Amino acid sequence: MIPRRLSAAVLAALADTPAVYVAGPRQAGKSTLVMRLAQNDWPADYVTFDEAGMLGAAEANPQSFLRAWQGSLVLDEAQMAPGLFRALKLLIDKARHGDPASANGRYLLTGSSSILALPQLADALVGRMRIFTLYPLSALEISAGSGDFLPRLWENRLTPGPVRSEYQLAEMIVRASFPEISGKGQSARRKWFEDYVSTILQRDVRQIAEIAKLGVLPNLLKLLAGRAGGLVNEADIARSLGLNAVTAKNYRILLQMIFLTLEVKPWFKNIGKRLVKAPKCYLVDTSLLCHLLNIDPGHGAVRDPHVFGQIMENFVASELAKQLAATAPQASLHHFRTSYGKEVDFVLEAPGGKISAIEVKGRDAVTAADFNGLRELRGLAGEDFVCGVVLYRGGQIIPFDENLWAVPAEAMWR
Repeated sequence: MIPRRLSAAVLAALADTPAVYVAGPRQAGKSTLVMRLAQNDWPADYVTFDEAGMLGAAEANPQSFLRAWQGSLVLDEAQMAPGLFRALKLLIDKARHGDPASANGRYLLTGSSSILALPQLADALVGRMRIFTLYPLSALEISAGSGDFLPRLWENRLTPGPVRSEYQLAEMIVRASFPEISGKGQSARRKWFEDYVSTILQRDVRQIAEIAKLGVLPNLLKLLAGRAGGLVNEADIARSLGLNAVTAKNYRILLQMIFLTLEVKPWFKNIGKRLVKAPKCYLVDTSLLCHLLNIDPGHGAVRDPHVFGQIMENFVASELAKQLAATAPQASLHHFRTSYGKEVDFVLEAPGGKISAIEVKGRDAVTAADFNGLRELRGLAGEDFVCGVVLYRGGQIIPFDENLWAVPAEAMWR
């Protein structure tokens, strides 16, 4: 059993808030995480709405259903029982009026949909609930690493020298995936992902939205996989699928809401501009990306530098999202691009505005020109710029300029 880094944050939140919602893709390990907490660190009863009997009882009389459980309670796949949300609010408010301290740590919910896709839950429990995201296994969790990569970036504590890891990049791409297929062979992954995508697009989508053209979603997902790391062009996506632009955008956002894709918004010093510029899109799981592109990340992708560069960038996006969700949920992930062609793949912004940045190169060596985008960003950000790195496939951390480093990809998890 691989310990999940999100556990500590969830326990801390349960100590000072009535309800905690752990969202994330199906099969990412949410049920395992909350069951382990309920059995050990946070004793609680466990209910899953994947069981038809439990779901029927909850829908029939939500308040009576919840009152039947005297202590703390896990509600797994809560989005399947939206009628409970108003009842949860009433019970939490009643407990707060009696003894506010005793109201904390009452309910731990999980769901395979973003809270933004569940307005009933968000509206009912605003001010009463903390929200976390559990992604598939991270490279840090696989390697049991120290987890100091992001802190070292925030504080510019990189030092020159070799980086050695038990896992090479291509192997980690396969392992840092859904727990059930982590490290399994290509054939097993292919069959699992075929069933997974079919189930998600047929089942979970219907729970949160009425989709007129459900058959378009697999094509949209494959289209986004082929464009992973590129700027989102809504009009071009719509033309490719034979949809109008509004419908295509709604379908794309829906894939994001069920945690199949990941959106990275642009960074600007003027925050207002972030709302009107194009985001970049990635897949939440890089093994899923490889499945949709019919690539074995352990073999064929390595022989094609361009393809492997795209896969590596998606892997870094996914890994950054996982590490931020577990250790720095208040920080945000962006990309940087100027109108005259300077760009940086990832910008990590702390709540106070300090930023660190990462450019990804799928090569064994880097040059001074690979830092051009980072230098541009450093100049625009001024004192807010802390550190910039080019992640590459070499084995040495190398200083290139003030606050600029070449860093092996393995440093993310060693």
